[in-house]
Amino acid sequence: MTKLMNCFDTASIYCGTYAKYNNGSLYGKWLNLSDYSDYDKLLTAMYEVHSDESDPEFMFQDYENCELFEKLGLLSECHISKDIYDVLEQINDSGHDVEVYEACLDCLGKMDFQSIYEYINNFYYGEYSSDEDFVQYLYEDDTFNIPNWVVIDWSATARSIMFDYFESNGHYFKS
Repeated sequence: MTKLMNCFDTASIYCGTYAKYNNGSLYGKWLNLSDYSDYDKLLTAMYEVHSDESDPEFMFQDYENCELFEKLGLLSECHISKDIYDVLEQINDSGHDVEVYEACLDCLGKMDFQSIYEYINNFYYGEYSSDEDFVQYLYEDDTFNIPNWVVIDWSATARSIMFDYFESNGHYFKS
């Protein structure tokens, strides 16, 4: 499992400016997000790269390992959120891996971070190798209060129960 901090360690952006781009130049610099402790330090570095412009309008022409940040609306071609480091800290403190947040976004679509964070805290059931394994966990956890002498067709039960749950990449959430 990959912790978000490890994901953040490899996340980088190529920072150019619209003025340079409009004048036919792709000049900029790759900046590793983990090299900066907060948004203000990152912003200072971007200004230093483009100190030849009085008021640079930053353009993020490329980025790597930032899919989660992009899905959360924290990063796009023309924007990097000042909240990106705060979100990183919250996710890192949550105890959940990056894959959980990505799976939740896959299931629910684009949402604001607080909604995703709360959804995971309230409705995330864990990672399982199959729907049948997940349903067996629910049975063993006594979610359904089924006597243990009942014989269950796990495949059929999983198909029926999955109407009430979402799954992405092995991660399960209550719908």
